[in-house]
Amino acid sequence: MPSQRSVLLEEYTWPEVETALEQGTRTVIVAVGAVEQHGPHLPLIMDTLAGDELARRIAEKLGDALAAPTIRPGCSGHHMEFPGTITVPAETLMDLIRSYCRSLDEHGFEHVVLVPTHGGNFAPVNTVAPEIAREIDANVVAVADLHELMELQNEGLRVGGVEYEEPVIHAGAAETAVVLAVEEGLVRTDELEVGTEGEISTARLLSEGFAAITENGVLGDPREATQEAGEAILETVATAYAAQIEAERDAI
Repeated sequence: MPSQRSVLLEEYTWPEVETALEQGTRTVIVAVGAVEQHGPHLPLIMDTLAGDELARRIAEKLGDALAAPTIRPGCSGHHMEFPGTITVPAETLMDLIRSYCRSLDEHGFEHVVLVPTHGGNFAPVNTVAPEIAREIDANVVAVADLHELMELQNEGLRVGGVEYEEPVIHAGAAETAVVLAVEEGLVRTDELEVGTEGEISTARLLSEGFAAITENGVLGDPREATQEAGEAILETVATAYAAQIEAERDAI
């Protein structure tokens, strides 16, 4: 049996999952991540690392939830000019999310929470969530407001003592801080480079691709990142999301 403190579904055996359900675990958190470039200093798996960590923290805060393995890859076509990026069509991602939700519903989870951690996944998640909710018994909750996520990440930077604002977040101070907090050794500190700063059109990023905006794949200044700020970002986002999920569950 995994430690009482473990909330990671992947660490359980099937009888342990069955027991957890019988003992009142009714919610499962599904992060929707990506495998894509994050500049010369962060690993391709950054969005999935963030998804793993946020799902775990949210489940722990709820107290009666498990964190499913993060879905990857995601919709990353706008990063394909950078080697290593792996992308899938929106239809493929939505089908995979459907399969996750149907499987978890069949086993008895009553609430399936979708948490995208990559910008390109927000639209597919918001499109497919209400469709799935009509197909299964479980309540499907999409915590998928990209603007809100970036606001919370900037708030976390401030809480962590970093007075630096990122209008659009990708591989800059916020995400570098998160990786420092989760897996410090994965940050190539000798490759930290400032990227494109200031106001950026997200529509242009998605339509023309990141290479049209930034040569190194970075938005903002990753040199501003600290491990303390990364911890603050993760706690800020997880706390806000857990509160939203509790409110959604209570409303049913």
